[in-house]
Amino acid sequence: MRILVLGGTKFVGRSYVEEALAAGHEVTLFNRGVTNPDLFPEVEHVHGDRDVDLAPLRGRTWDVAFDPACYLPRHARTAAEALRDAVEHYAFVSTLGVYADEETPDQGEDGPLLELKDPSSENVHEDYGPLKVAAEREITDAFGERALILRPGFVVGPYDQIDRMPWWLRRIARGGEVLVPGEPDDPLDTVQLIDARDIARFALAMAERRHGGVFNLCAPPDGLRLERLLDICAEVTGSTGVTYTYVSEALLLEDGLDAWEPLPYWVASRYAAFRRFDASAALAAGLEVRPVRESFRDCWAWDRARGSEPLSDRAGITAEHEDRLLAAWHARALP
Repeated sequence: MRILVLGGTKFVGRSYVEEALAAGHEVTLFNRGVTNPDLFPEVEHVHGDRDVDLAPLRGRTWDVAFDPACYLPRHARTAAEALRDAVEHYAFVSTLGVYADEETPDQGEDGPLLELKDPSSENVHEDYGPLKVAAEREITDAFGERALILRPGFVVGPYDQIDRMPWWLRRIARGGEVLVPGEPDDPLDTVQLIDARDIARFALAMAERRHGGVFNLCAPPDGLRLERLLDICAEVTGSTGVTYTYVSEALLLEDGLDAWEPLPYWVASRYAAFRRFDASAALAAGLEVRPVRESFRDCWAWDRARGSEPLSDRAGITAEHEDRLLAAWHARALP
């Protein structure tokens, strides 16, 4: 296939390009040439800024377009206008954050969606989910059955620019007493993950069949306990002497920690929907998910290759912050 990738040099997009090339497809990248500009010298690079226009792509055709990093409806609209007649199949990476019901687990693709309160908003931090909903609609309105909408949850694996997985790997590698958010006896306190490479392979397989539709992408169906993920971190990093201390949600919320960003993969109970979604449609359509240990192993190898590069400030808490929380928790346990 002849594939156009909008972006293609970060995380999901980068993984998609690697998988596409490995499968023998012909790839064209459209981006500004700013992020990782030396990647993929063997493919065609077309430079442009989608925030301005997609004029450099006009007059050309591809079999498939893959759009992994569109956050604004107007960007989706301009892409649709430029590529509606230029590609046969359009794959758009959205998010599980489009769903309005934040409390009910096991929602399928027909769950109610968020709506923008202010249609003029472009505040991605505040309106991430509603903006993605609006962008999805631009793509489906333009491409109809030719549109593939991918809604992943926590994306993991190498190239994680948010550094959720690297943060846990480095924390467990450091050893000692580790703060684990939540309750040790809560079977529903789980998390689902999806490797960026599995998103890529699914998108490519669907493109080869020109199969559109909307799909939740997350695994496993019943979720994984965070402690299990940390055990895998210890196995992968070779860390010994690690002990886990569960700290209640109440204390974490009192401290101002919420949702999943401060402590990667932890989801507060009021966001229980994000602990487990229904991805049975994707699995039935051929989604194959690698063992989570493989994702951690490969991410650890990639992170070690980066050396001492600081992690993103979007993931994790400082060692000092963790120590303060552990001390507060132990103080509550004193008679």
